Amino acid sequence: MISIFNRLLDRPDLGKLLLRVTFGGLMLFHGIHKLVYGISGIVGMVVQHGMPAFVAYGVFIGEIVVPILFILGILVRPAALIFCATMLFAWLVSDPGMVFTLTKVGAWGFETIAVYLFAGLAIAFLGCGRYSIMSNPNWR
Repeated sequence: MISIFNRLLDRPDLGKLLLRVTFGGLMLFHGIHKLVYGISGIVGMVVQHGMPAFVAYGVFIGEIVVPILFILGILVRPAALIFCATMLFAWLVSDPGMVFTLTKVGAWGFETIAVYLFAGLAIAFLGCGRYSIMSNPNWR
């Protein structure tokens, strides 16, 4: 019985697609929010940490370009590394001390960033799978 169940769910390419589309889609909401409402808050955090203001515009790569690449299945592994770098940058400019905190509901303070960061690592290690708009596997 368990072998039938395992055979039915043995769809690694579908799992890779689900992971890419889920995290790409969720992050894209963050990017669209920044397109609509601006990034002045991020610019402030970046400048406060002694970096030039233009660095804040990198958020559009990590939160719009990369999610679109995930969803379409283009250059997924390099995009995933950029995704991870975006999460590390977000953590460092927001509140590095959140690693040692819990929220009011008992969640880890770093939880949201960690979920995205480790999903990005999983995507980098797993790759695109066969579901992509690119027929050439080198571009997946």
